[in-house]
Parts: sequence; structure tokens; C-alpha cells
Amino acid sequence: MNSYMLFALVVLYLGLLFFIAHFAEKKRSSFWVNNPYVYALSLAVYCSAWTYYGSIGVAANQGLEYMAIYIGPIIIIPAWIYINTKIIRISRVNKISSIADFISLRYGNSRSLSALIALVCMIAIIPYISLQIKAISETFHLITETDQSDNILFDSATYVVLIIALFSSYYGTKYVDASEKRLGIISAVAVESFLKLIFFIILGIFVVYGVFNGFEDIYTQASKLPDFAAKNTFNGLEGSFNWFLMSMLSMSAIFLLPRQFHTAIIENRKEKHLRTAIWLFPLYLLIFNFFVFPIAWGGKILFLNENVNAELYSILIPQKFGNTFIAVMVFFGGLSACISMIIISSISLSIMLSNNIIIPYGWLDKFKINSDVDNTKTIFNIRKISIFLLIITGFIFYKYLIVGKTLFSIGLVSFVLIAQLAPSFFGAIFWRRGTYAGSLVGILAGIIICYFGLVLPSFSDNFIQSSFYNSSVFSFFSIPYLSPISQIFFWSFFVNISLFTLISTNTLSNYRERNYAELYADIDDYIQNHENAYIWKGTANISDIKKILVKFLGDKKTQQALKIFNLKYNITNENDTADSRFIKFSENLLSGRIGTASAKILIEGVTKEDKISLPEVLKILEESKENISLNKQLSEQSSQLLKLSDELQNVNEHLVVKDQQKDEFLDSVAHELRTPITAIRATSEILLDDEDMPPELKKDFLENIISESDRLTEIINDILYLDKLETGTISLNIKENNIIETFKKSVKPLIHLFEKRHLHHSEVHLLENEIFEYDEPRMIQVFQNILGNALKFTNDQGMIQTKFQQKEGQLKISIFNTGKTIPEEDVEFIFDKFYQSKNQNLRKPIGSGLGLAICKKIMIAQNGDIEVKNKEIGVTFEIYLPIKKDEEKEEMI
Repeated sequence: MNSYMLFALVVLYLGLLFFIAHFAEKKRSSFWVNNPYVYALSLAVYCSAWTYYGSIGVAANQGLEYMAIYIGPIIIIPAWIYINTKIIRISRVNKISSIADFISLRYGNSRSLSALIALVCMIAIIPYISLQIKAISETFHLITETDQSDNILFDSATYVVLIIALFSSYYGTKYVDASEKRLGIISAVAVESFLKLIFFIILGIFVVYGVFNGFEDIYTQASKLPDFAAKNTFNGLEGSFNWFLMSMLSMSAIFLLPRQFHTAIIENRKEKHLRTAIWLFPLYLLIFNFFVFPIAWGGKILFLNENVNAELYSILIPQKFGNTFIAVMVFFGGLSACISMIIISSISLSIMLSNNIIIPYGWLDKFKINSDVDNTKTIFNIRKISIFLLIITGFIFYKYLIVGKTLFSIGLVSFVLIAQLAPSFFGAIFWRRGTYAGSLVGILAGIIICYFGLVLPSFSDNFIQSSFYNSSVFSFFSIPYLSPISQIFFWSFFVNISLFTLISTNTLSNYRERNYAELYADIDDYIQNHENAYIWKGTANISDIKKILVKFLGDKKTQQALKIFNLKYNITNENDTADSRFIKFSENLLSGRIGTASAKILIEGVTKEDKISLPEVLKILEESKENISLNKQLSEQSSQLLKLSDELQNVNEHLVVKDQQKDEFLDSVAHELRTPITAIRATSEILLDDEDMPPELKKDFLENIISESDRLTEIINDILYLDKLETGTISLNIKENNIIETFKKSVKPLIHLFEKRHLHHSEVHLLENEIFEYDEPRMIQVFQNILGNALKFTNDQGMIQTKFQQKEGQLKISIFNTGKTIPEEDVEFIFDKFYQSKNQNLRKPIGSGLGLAICKKIMIAQNGDIEVKNKEIGVTFEIYLPIKKDEEKEEMI
């Protein structure tokens, strides 16, 4: 194929990815936002060029060794529900945006440790990025049948890499908060994962049934090759040891590779999406590897006497039979695998480069004096330039260091390097005794062994390092049967974990390390009240910390954040003393923007912290845990007693006022109907008496008649509807629905009104299960009525927040607005017929006055309830729905 035509197709393909990313980011529909399959497919970024091309080469040259890279992740994936759920919760409550922040925060939030981890990730992953670029370049020239040029300006692959770098720089920095979800990028990666699998399956079918006569034919012909039997067994004890260690290596990589941590943890929107990922991701890997063997050995049969690169069999086979279409399709599948890896890896590395190296070691002082606008712009620019330079560095690395290397060898070196984070990573969530010193020394020792044993021999052409590798020191520690990669992996990992364990058990951790050790290990106990479990003692002023926050969030967002904090902990604005909760809250606000270590440094700059002894830490944490448990029990008992008291009071009041209701209702109906009728009659008389009335004025009067007539119709309809609800003549269509989707349907027609009034609307989802039984149209009516009330009462630029949670065997939906409170004397009448507040932000009350009464009846008809409560700066409507008994049993199980 002509190189210009292929380049044009590549540009079109990248344009398609750009469109998908832009569309998903702009529309933010539930298909992209809440789709567990998009999340699971994004995890397939694991399948890079190493998988697409390298596995075939390994299967052809080394046999079953290729399977170890996929068996490891498949074995460990069932444990994801426990391990990744724990990591996701830790990351979410601490606003963690990278694996460097995750590990360093656990060991005292050390700036030096986070910088070391960031450097390890870059040393390991930049060659991996160059591996992808190598695959793009080689397959591009293979398809176009052109020679690679030493001059990068005349190499088409150079411009493909530039486009990818620009795309990654733009969409990888859409948010200044690095912990935000990048919907556009993840959606594009999910589409790429789907396409590369489909293309690979088509290639496999072509080879098996187009070139050969099925699997049996390939096996029969391949089994006659002299090396077939040797390469398709474990080769005794030697092969088994190597295979086991490679499986262990890939098992750790699925957690530790920055791109996997980013997609699995940072980009996770709902914990329940892991339930889909634990079966779909292993299935994806199994399907992908189903055709590796037939393609590899089919290639060996076809190119038996030819000197070709086995890693490129996937393109060489269709080319041999003149099928350019499948060859180009395979190229785009490989391109998808490469692009996904490059984009996600460069984003995750850029976050670490900016938050863990550049900002904490070079920009913090400047941030203190610049405005929030300048700081935000600087952070964006640092990350954009970082992404671009990381990809270009990978390109240079490919051009001058790894041109003659195999994809598989480069990938394994990266895996071994990144595995040095494993002891500190898993120790962070499972071992309380781990210390900063143990983690630091362990990682450094492991990296040094990898450097002399793997990096120098892999990326240098001279023999100096090889003689060192073959020296007596290395010979003494040589283990029979192990390959060089397995040898270095074993010793580096053994030394790393030994030093980590020994130093940690023989050194005392400081109070901050022990605090985070408890929070990481027992995150399930502290997740609902994590700020209370953060231990800090000293003197600090909220006003001083606020000045720091304004430098990054701006005045408006800072005020909103403080308002939310005050509401959460029932704190008044008059209090200027910062406690541990506010320190933790403030650090979290900054962490996503500048990293956890930098956030800690900035907050420490305006506070005076006192040291705390380790026994005191443990005592405070234990008391905190007991208080959380006790408060929960007291809250449940109090709610039960309150509910019983309310029921008794309601029964008593019902008996007292039942006889009065009919007369009051008739009086209210007469009053409400008389108002629009009087207005209609008065307007009509004016029109009848004044025949010379100007047309404009006549039009206004006629519009007034229509308006009042509509209001009259609304009142009558509401009265009839309310009567049917009270008498039970309206049958409810109660069935299973998704409460979040129902709420989104309710909000959709009101979004433009929120935007017009500059109201900030947010949702807080604390549900593990979103499916409940109710009548969806009636619930939409309830939601829209309450949101409509919020629009009436909330000042411009106010806030409306909706929270979904399960409490006391019920679904509780709290809709809070920062509008005017209800007069205390009127609170008990808010759900009465024809009640209208005189405290709304409009010239006169509008509506029939039956909306909230109808809402009350709808909820009662569904065995639920609705309540209203005044808050310090607004009003909360609380909607309750019962949960099915079998759902409650499932939760108990």
C-alpha cells in the first residue's frame, strides 16, 4: 500500500478517536458514564503491542512461555473484588491520582518516596512506550513495503507519533484535578480495545480457515517441525520454574503498571463495575490468546525457510497471500493497542512527573504568590508539556537504543522494574508495620540490581556490562535452571522484600505513618468518617488555610467547599480554629491538583503541628472507631424511636382533625377557585366596556384571561388527582427501576433553568444497588415538584445537592437547596393542601398549592414518605422508599 494513503487512513482513524473522545466528554450520556463494559474494556489497555505482536513471536520462538504473561492476571483477577475495592476506597477518600501518591501517602506522605516511585515508573515505562512506537514504525513500513529512514523528518512514523502526542496532551489535561475521571479518553480506549480484539479474531479466522483447513491441519503440520515438541512443553523443572516466575511477574504488573492503576482505580466510577470486570477482562484475555498459537505456528510453517521476524507474522501471513485488506486491518488493530498504551501511560506518568517531582521540588513557592488562574494555567501547561515530552522521549529512545531489540524482551525488562514497587504497594494495604525507611531502601536495592542485571545488558551494545553480569559476584548467586530475566526478577524481588521487612520491623514508624497504616488497613471502618480518623494536633486558623485554598480553587469554589464542610460537621462561620478534620479536608482539596505530598507541605506552611506519640495515635483511632460504631447504633435507635413517636402522634392528630378536614378543604377550594375566576371576570368586563381599547393592551388582557384559565384548569386537575390518590382509585404501576436513571430523567428538563439561574447542581451516590421497586412516572413527578420548589426558593448561584443512600432498610433521597428556610411555624403545614410559602424568590406565589400535598400522597401510596427539614443555610427534602425483603437479605449475606 502507498505510504501516503496509509498515513491518510491513520490520520482518519485518529480523527475518529478524537471524535469519540469529544462526543463522550461533551454528551456525558449514561452509555459512556455508567457503563461497566466501557470500564472493563478500558482495562484491556494491558494488551499493548507486546500482546498484539510480541506474544506471537514468543509462541513461535519460545513456545508456552507467552501464556505466563496472561495466566498471572487471570489467576489474580478473582481477588479484585476485595483488593481493588479496598484500593478504590482509599484512593477516593484521599483524592489520590497516581500509584506514586498511593504508596507514598501510606508511608507518611513523603515527598522523597513519591519522587522515587515516580522515577521508577518513568524508567520502567518510557522504554515500554518506545516499544509501542517501534511496533507502529515497523508495521507501517512493512505494510507500505518501504525502508525505515534514519532521518526522522522523512519517516512517516514520526508524524504519527506527533499526532498521538498532541492528542494525548489535549485530552489528557482536560481537568486540573488529576483525580477527575477522563471520560473522553477512557471511552476512546474502550472503543480501541473492542476494535483490536475484533481485528485479531478476524485475523485468526483467516489464518485457521482461510490459509489452513482448521486447527487440526495447523497442529498436524506444525507437529512435524523439529522444535515443536520441545517448545510446547514446560521443559521439565527448568521451564516450570521460569513459567511460574513469569506468572508471578505478570500477576504483580496487573496492579502496578501505571496505566493499569489509572484505568482500574482512578477511572473507576462505581465499585460495582468491578463485578463486570472480573469476568469480562479474563474472557477478553482468553479470547485474545485463543488464536496466538495457530497464528504463531501457522507462520512457522509458511516461513520455514525464510529469515523473517516472527513478531510480524500477523501482517506477513495475509501479505503472503495478497490480502492487503486483512493486513491493513491487523495494522490498525496493532495501532489501537499501541495508542491506548501510549495515551494512558503518558497521562499517568505526566501526573507523577508534575505532582511528585516538578511541583514539589520547583514550583510550590511560586504557587503561593500567584493567583488561582495563573496557578491553574501553570499546572495545565506542566502536564501538557510533560505528556508531549514523555512520548517524544519514548520516540528518541526507540530510534537510538532499542531498534534491534525484540518487543518481548523490552516488555519483560519494564515488568521487572515496575515489580519493585510490589512489596511497598501490597504492604501498604495489608501490613501495618511497614515503614518509610523499609519501603525506600527496598525499592532502591531492587532497582540497583535490575539496573546492573537487566538495564545495562539490554540497552547497551558494548560488552563491559556483560562482563560485570558474568562476574564472580553474579556467578555466586546464580540459580540453576533460571533464565536471566527470571534470575534478576527473583533476586531483586527477594532482596527488596527482605530489606523492606527487616528494616520495617526494626525501625519505629512516626505517628503519621501509623495513622495512615490504620486508615489503609481498616478503610471499610473509616470510609464514612475518614476525616475524623485523621490525627493531627496543633494550632491552625481556618482563615490562613483558606488563603492557600484560594490560590488553587479560586474564591468561589473555596467558599462552596467551606460551606459544604460546615454543613457536614455543623460548624458555624464564626469559628476560625482549624481542627484535624479541616486539615484533612483541605489537603484533599489540593491533592488532585498538586499531589498529596505538595498539599501536605503547603498546609504545614501555615500551621503549627505538635508531635503525637504512637500509643496516643492508636488510642485516638480506637476511640474514633468505637465512636463511629456507637453513633451508628444510637442514630438507628433514635430514628426508630422518633418514627414510633411520629406514628403515634400522627394517629392521634388524625383522629382529632379528621372531622375538620372536609370543611377546611371546601373553604380552601372555594378560595383558590375564586381568585382566578374573579380575575377572569374583571378582565372580561373591562374588555366588554371599552371597545376602543388599544390592540396591545387588549392582547395583554386576553393573555391574562388565558393564563388565569390555565391556572384554574391546573387547580381543578390537581384537586381531582389528589382526590383519586386519597381514595386509592389510581392504580400504581410499581416495578423494578433504576433510581439514578429515573432521577436523571426528572432533572433533564430543568437543566437549562439551573444554568440560567447559575445554580450548582450535584449528586452524591452512596448506593451499591440502584434497582428499587416504585412507580417511575409518579417518582418523576415527585422529583420535578421538589426541584421546582428549589428553583423558586434558591437565590442565583446557589447550590442544589441530591444524595442517594440506604438507611434503616429504606432508600433515602435527600434533596438539599441553599434557599430561604421555611418559617418554623409553617413547617408542619408544608404538605397540607393549598399551602404556599410567602418566602419564595418570586413576586407572588405561583402554582396550585397542591404540589407538595400530591408528593406526600404519592410517597404514602408506595409505602414511603417525604419530610422537610430546615438546615442552617437552606432546606432539605427527604424522600423515603422501602426496600424489598430479599434485597435486605442479600445485603446481610
